Amino acid sequence: MLENLTTESRNPASERLDGLSAAAIVELINAEDAKIAAAVGEQAPAIAQAIEVISDRLSEGGRLIYIGAGTSGRLGVLDAAECPPTFNSDPSQVVGIIAGGPGAMLKAVEGAEDSTTLAAEDLQNIDLTAKDVVVGIASSGRTPYVIGGLDYARSQGAYAIGLSCNLDAALNERADLNITPVVGPEVLSGSTRMKAGTATKMVLNMLTTGAMVGLGKTYGNLMVDLQATNTKLSERMKRIVCDLTDLSPEQADDLLTQCDGELKTAIVSYRLDKKPEVARQHLAAARGHLRNALNNGLK
Repeated sequence: MLENLTTESRNPASERLDGLSAAAIVELINAEDAKIAAAVGEQAPAIAQAIEVISDRLSEGGRLIYIGAGTSGRLGVLDAAECPPTFNSDPSQVVGIIAGGPGAMLKAVEGAEDSTTLAAEDLQNIDLTAKDVVVGIASSGRTPYVIGGLDYARSQGAYAIGLSCNLDAALNERADLNITPVVGPEVLSGSTRMKAGTATKMVLNMLTTGAMVGLGKTYGNLMVDLQATNTKLSERMKRIVCDLTDLSPEQADDLLTQCDGELKTAIVSYRLDKKPEVARQHLAAARGHLRNALNNGLK
């Protein structure tokens, strides 16, 4: 029952919310938000296990697929959309599906989250396979759309992960692994776009960042597989080349041009004194891991 869910209960600290000044509201929300990181931290072992599974599946050609409704669905779509420009990942590698379709990103689609079969249809439409990982996101842990999607995922052999913000959530029994950051009642009762939403985004950040690190998309804490899709990212790419070489910005720009804008190719080409095509071969042999490519090339 909804009234038994932590995310639906009333927060004693905010029972006089409508009588507070703007400053007091900010102080209250900030104090409640301060609890989120600890709740997520308690789920560290499960999150780490999820990262390992996702990284392994992606390395073998599988996909990470988020499914959710409302805010949960929007956060999944958002995290998926951020992967290609950040990690130069194929747009099909991390997929976000929201109940009700793309239109639900901007406007609620009535009744979409209450369907137990719609998620299965959505997953069928993207040809879900046993190689994939499906993360069902539902703050309440009981959204029929998400539960139906996890049931279908497991029936197809895909790895199912449940992400909710309530203990003893209904989806716990429908997943191979559960991540459950319990952030407590919201300042505005039932408004899970707040603490639950923030906790969800924190977990999703960890899942994709951790998995992409495992795939060799970073070098240290640098985004060496990013796409230069705008001026900011072009400048960031140039700075990274400068950081990892002794080149000036102008020389870095020339090197990137010679390497067709491929940052990792540029680094390998310079550090190993190889032509771009040979640098690409070193990277391919190292499955795209820049550090491994450099280390192997120096042996």
